[in-house]
Amino acid sequence: MNTIAPRKLTLDDIADVRAYEREREAFKAKVIAMKQRRRLALGPFVSVVFENRDTIRHQIQEMARVERLATDEEIQTEIDIYNPMIPEPGQLCATLFIELTSDDQMREWLPKLVGIESSLVFRLPGGRTVRAVSEAQHASQLTRETITAAVHYVQFEFSTDEIDALASGDSVLACDHPAYLEEISLSEANREEFLTDLRP
Repeated sequence: MNTIAPRKLTLDDIADVRAYEREREAFKAKVIAMKQRRRLALGPFVSVVFENRDTIRHQIQEMARVERLATDEEIQTEIDIYNPMIPEPGQLCATLFIELTSDDQMREWLPKLVGIESSLVFRLPGGRTVRAVSEAQHASQLTRETITAAVHYVQFEFSTDEIDALASGDSVLACDHPAYLEEISLSEANREEFLTDLRP
Protein backbone atom coordinates (compact mmCIF):
# COMPACT_ATOMS: atom_id res chain seq x y z
CA MET A 1 0.00 0.00 0.00
CA ASN A 2 1.37 3.42 -0.98
CA THR A 3 1.59 5.94 1.82
CA ILE A 4 1.81 9.65 1.03
CA ALA A 5 4.86 11.25 2.63
CA PRO A 6 4.03 14.16 4.92
CA ARG A 7 4.90 17.53 3.45
CA LYS A 8 5.62 19.53 6.59
CA LEU A 9 9.17 19.51 7.95
CA THR A 10 10.26 17.99 11.25
CA LEU A 11 13.53 18.16 13.17
CA ASP A 12 14.66 14.95 11.45
CA ASP A 13 14.53 16.72 8.06
CA ILE A 14 17.00 19.45 9.05
CA ALA A 15 20.62 18.36 8.82
CA ASP A 16 23.15 19.56 11.37
CA VAL A 17 25.71 22.06 10.11
CA ARG A 18 28.47 19.58 9.19
CA ALA A 19 26.08 17.23 7.41
CA TYR A 20 24.50 20.15 5.57
CA GLU A 21 27.90 21.42 4.38
CA ARG A 22 28.44 18.05 2.64
CA GLU A 23 25.19 18.33 0.65
CA ARG A 24 24.97 22.12 0.42
CA GLU A 25 26.30 22.79 -3.09
CA ALA A 26 24.22 20.07 -4.77
CA PHE A 27 21.08 20.95 -2.80
CA LYS A 28 21.51 24.68 -3.45
CA ALA A 29 21.89 24.05 -7.21
CA LYS A 30 18.73 21.90 -7.18
CA VAL A 31 16.72 24.62 -5.38
CA ILE A 32 18.01 27.42 -7.63
CA ALA A 33 16.95 25.46 -10.73
CA MET A 34 13.57 24.73 -9.15
CA LYS A 35 13.03 28.39 -8.21
CA GLN A 36 13.56 29.42 -11.83
CA ARG A 37 10.40 27.45 -12.65
CA ARG A 38 8.62 28.74 -9.54
CA ARG A 39 9.42 32.45 -9.78
CA LEU A 40 7.10 34.79 -11.70
CA ALA A 41 8.06 38.39 -12.43
CA LEU A 42 5.03 40.67 -12.24
CA GLY A 43 5.91 43.96 -13.84
CA PRO A 44 9.05 45.99 -13.10
CA PHE A 45 9.57 45.26 -9.40
CA VAL A 46 7.26 42.60 -7.99
CA SER A 47 8.14 38.93 -8.06
CA VAL A 48 6.31 35.93 -6.64
CA VAL A 49 8.13 32.73 -5.63
CA PHE A 50 6.00 29.63 -5.10
CA GLU A 51 7.35 27.66 -2.17
CA ASN A 52 7.49 23.92 -1.55
CA ARG A 53 9.15 21.54 0.89
CA ASP A 54 12.59 21.89 -0.73
CA THR A 55 12.58 25.70 -0.96
CA ILE A 56 11.52 25.98 2.68
CA ARG A 57 14.03 23.37 3.85
CA HIS A 58 16.74 25.33 2.01
CA GLN A 59 15.63 28.54 3.75
CA ILE A 60 15.80 26.92 7.20
CA GLN A 61 19.14 25.20 6.51
CA GLU A 62 20.72 28.44 5.31
CA MET A 63 19.35 30.35 8.28
CA ALA A 64 20.69 27.74 10.68
CA ARG A 65 24.07 27.90 8.95
CA VAL A 66 24.37 31.70 9.00
CA GLU A 67 22.95 32.21 12.49
CA ARG A 68 24.68 29.12 13.92
CA LEU A 69 21.47 27.60 15.23
CA ALA A 70 22.42 24.34 16.87
CA THR A 71 19.81 23.28 19.43
CA ASP A 72 16.61 21.41 18.67
CA GLU A 73 14.66 24.28 20.22
CA GLU A 74 16.22 26.87 17.91
CA ILE A 75 15.63 24.75 14.82
CA GLN A 76 12.07 23.92 15.88
CA THR A 77 11.30 27.64 16.18
CA GLU A 78 12.31 28.14 12.53
CA ILE A 79 10.33 25.07 11.44
CA ASP A 80 7.24 26.42 13.21
CA ILE A 81 7.64 29.80 11.47
CA TYR A 82 8.13 28.41 7.96
CA ASN A 83 6.08 25.18 7.88
CA PRO A 84 2.85 27.08 7.06
CA MET A 85 4.48 28.03 3.74
CA ILE A 86 4.71 24.41 2.59
CA PRO A 87 1.56 23.80 0.57
CA GLU A 88 -0.80 20.96 1.35
CA PRO A 89 -2.71 19.34 -1.55
CA GLY A 90 -5.11 21.89 -3.03
CA GLN A 91 -2.88 24.81 -1.97
CA LEU A 92 -0.22 27.01 -3.45
CA CYS A 93 1.96 29.04 -1.08
CA ALA A 94 4.07 31.94 -2.25
CA THR A 95 6.39 34.71 -1.11
CA LEU A 96 5.69 38.08 -2.73
CA PHE A 97 8.70 40.38 -3.00
CA ILE A 98 8.51 44.11 -3.72
CA GLU A 99 12.02 44.62 -5.08
CA LEU A 100 12.79 48.33 -4.73
CA THR A 101 16.40 49.44 -4.90
CA SER A 102 16.42 52.95 -3.47
CA ASP A 103 15.03 54.82 -0.47
CA ASP A 104 13.19 57.18 -2.83
CA GLN A 105 11.45 54.25 -4.53
CA MET A 106 10.47 52.75 -1.18
CA ARG A 107 9.06 56.06 0.07
CA GLU A 108 7.05 56.40 -3.15
CA TRP A 109 5.79 52.85 -3.64
CA LEU A 110 5.37 51.14 -0.26
CA PRO A 111 2.51 53.51 0.77
CA LYS A 112 0.92 53.13 -2.71
CA LEU A 113 0.92 49.34 -2.57
CA VAL A 114 -0.98 48.77 0.70
CA GLY A 115 -3.18 45.73 0.13
CA ILE A 116 -1.07 44.23 -2.66
CA GLU A 117 -0.98 40.87 -0.84
CA SER A 118 -4.69 40.36 -1.56
CA SER A 119 -4.41 41.61 -5.16
CA LEU A 120 -2.83 38.48 -6.68
CA VAL A 121 -5.21 36.33 -8.68
CA PHE A 122 -4.89 33.33 -10.98
CA ARG A 123 -7.05 33.60 -14.09
CA LEU A 124 -7.77 30.10 -15.33
CA PRO A 125 -9.45 28.65 -18.43
CA GLY A 126 -13.24 28.78 -18.35
CA GLY A 127 -13.31 32.13 -16.56
CA ARG A 128 -12.33 30.66 -13.19
CA THR A 129 -10.26 32.75 -10.76
CA VAL A 130 -8.39 31.96 -7.53
CA ARG A 131 -7.38 34.90 -5.32
CA ALA A 132 -4.55 35.05 -2.81
CA VAL A 133 -5.15 35.33 0.91
CA SER A 134 -2.51 36.38 3.42
CA GLU A 135 -0.90 33.50 5.29
CA ALA A 136 -2.50 33.87 8.72
CA GLN A 137 0.59 33.44 10.88
CA HIS A 138 2.46 36.25 9.09
CA ALA A 139 -0.40 38.62 8.26
CA SER A 140 -0.59 40.35 11.63
CA GLN A 141 3.13 41.14 11.50
CA LEU A 142 3.11 42.52 7.95
CA THR A 143 -0.21 44.31 7.44
CA ARG A 144 -0.25 48.08 7.95
CA GLU A 145 -2.85 50.68 7.01
CA THR A 146 -0.49 53.31 5.62
CA ILE A 147 2.52 51.38 4.31
CA THR A 148 3.09 47.85 3.09
CA ALA A 149 5.96 45.49 3.81
CA ALA A 150 8.45 44.57 1.08
CA VAL A 151 7.78 40.85 1.67
CA HIS A 152 4.42 39.08 2.03
CA TYR A 153 3.43 35.43 2.44
CA VAL A 154 0.28 34.38 0.61
CA GLN A 155 -1.74 31.26 -0.09
CA PHE A 156 -4.13 30.17 -2.84
CA GLU A 157 -6.82 27.56 -2.19
CA PHE A 158 -7.84 25.56 -5.29
CA SER A 159 -10.88 23.35 -5.71
CA THR A 160 -10.58 20.13 -7.73
CA ASP A 161 -12.24 21.88 -10.70
CA GLU A 162 -9.79 24.79 -10.45
CA ILE A 163 -6.83 22.37 -10.39
CA ASP A 164 -8.22 20.72 -13.52
CA ALA A 165 -8.64 24.13 -15.15
CA LEU A 166 -5.00 25.03 -14.40
CA ALA A 167 -3.90 21.71 -15.88
CA SER A 168 -5.99 22.20 -19.01
CA GLY A 169 -4.18 25.16 -20.50
CA ASP A 170 -3.42 28.86 -20.69
CA SER A 171 -3.43 30.51 -17.27
CA VAL A 172 -2.29 33.87 -15.98
CA LEU A 173 -1.11 35.27 -12.65
CA ALA A 174 -2.28 38.87 -12.35
CA CYS A 175 -1.99 41.71 -9.88
CA ASP A 176 -5.15 43.81 -9.92
CA HIS A 177 -4.02 46.39 -7.35
CA PRO A 178 -5.15 49.77 -8.78
CA ALA A 179 -1.63 51.20 -8.43
CA TYR A 180 0.07 48.18 -10.01
CA LEU A 181 -1.86 46.43 -12.78
CA GLU A 182 0.37 43.66 -14.14
CA GLU A 183 0.04 40.08 -15.32
CA ILE A 184 2.17 37.20 -16.60
CA SER A 185 1.22 34.06 -18.52
CA LEU A 186 2.27 30.79 -16.93
CA SER A 187 4.69 28.62 -18.88
CA GLU A 188 4.19 24.89 -19.11
CA ALA A 189 7.09 24.48 -16.66
CA ASN A 190 5.35 26.82 -14.20
CA ARG A 191 2.13 24.85 -14.43
CA GLU A 192 3.89 21.51 -13.98
CA GLU A 193 5.57 22.77 -10.80
CA PHE A 194 2.31 24.14 -9.40
CA LEU A 195 0.42 20.95 -10.17
CA THR A 196 2.95 18.94 -8.14
CA ASP A 197 1.94 21.11 -5.17
CA LEU A 198 -1.79 21.01 -5.83
CA ARG A 199 -2.17 17.28 -6.39
CA PRO A 200 -1.75 14.69 -3.62
